[in-house]
Amino acid sequence: MIRLYILAGFACLFIMMHLGGNLNKYINTKYAYLSESAIVLLAVLFVFEFIRLYVKEREANKRKALQQAGDAETQEHKHEHGEHDHHDHHDHHDHFGHSHEQPIRWKRFASYGILIFPLLTGFFLPVQTLDSSFVKAKGFSFPDFDASADNPGYHQFLKPDSSVFYGKQGYAKVSKQELQEFLPLKEVKLTDANYLKGLEAIYNFPEAFTARTLSFEGFVYRGEQTEANQYFVFRFGFIHCVADSGVFGMLVDFPSETSFHDDQWVRVTGELAWSFYQPFKQTIPMLKVTEWTTIPKPEDPYVYRA
Repeated sequence: MIRLYILAGFACLFIMMHLGGNLNKYINTKYAYLSESAIVLLAVLFVFEFIRLYVKEREANKRKALQQAGDAETQEHKHEHGEHDHHDHHDHHDHFGHSHEQPIRWKRFASYGILIFPLLTGFFLPVQTLDSSFVKAKGFSFPDFDASADNPGYHQFLKPDSSVFYGKQGYAKVSKQELQEFLPLKEVKLTDANYLKGLEAIYNFPEAFTARTLSFEGFVYRGEQTEANQYFVFRFGFIHCVADSGVFGMLVDFPSETSFHDDQWVRVTGELAWSFYQPFKQTIPMLKVTEWTTIPKPEDPYVYRA
């Protein structure tokens, strides 16, 4: 019966994610069909498990009725002939069965506990939207430009990197193909749909974008800048799911005396340049702002790899 409840629980959890609009906080939305397939599969398994338990219970009731009828008949026969029960044999058999069943039962309860834990957290813990507090807690660093599929480094910050999902030659081919989408553009506008793809192209081919006009939206993070008017502007993004999520963006140089607080959302437009950033001891992309405006936080603050 516990398995039946677990199947129903997971099906309800996935349905709740879909109806509540929280699925995009766990996976790239283009893989939503996987959770939809899981709901169907769990529903089918639930029906089969329900039928199995129903049939098992009916058979058990039949056996119990037959056993009760047989015991009554046996007792009547013993009473007529003065026979005695063999209690010792049955006691020994029960004790033997109990000693072997006990460890199996504990293993079963442990496995149920592992399955029930994500259900409890999924139903009762609130879904958190990632913000600058995540960056502060983890700290962030810039990945080495020499990182490759063989040595991917740390891709969870600033630079989106999908190289780990391709071979070396395959990734080089895909990168060049995606670069062609942005090269003809006079102004590169990073939107929710192309944010991660465009940002990855910028980091992979810096010479192709230097001095070009770039615009994008994101939340402000102060970081450890040496200049008072410089801030990072980020978007949290998923390549596939929350396991490979990260905070991606770049350093932005605002006009003097500009002041922001962390998690304030802005839309920026400017000229792409490169600057040596002392805390990383590396040269990183920097947007020299020509236009900017504050905007409300989007309904879906995340971006996803197309």
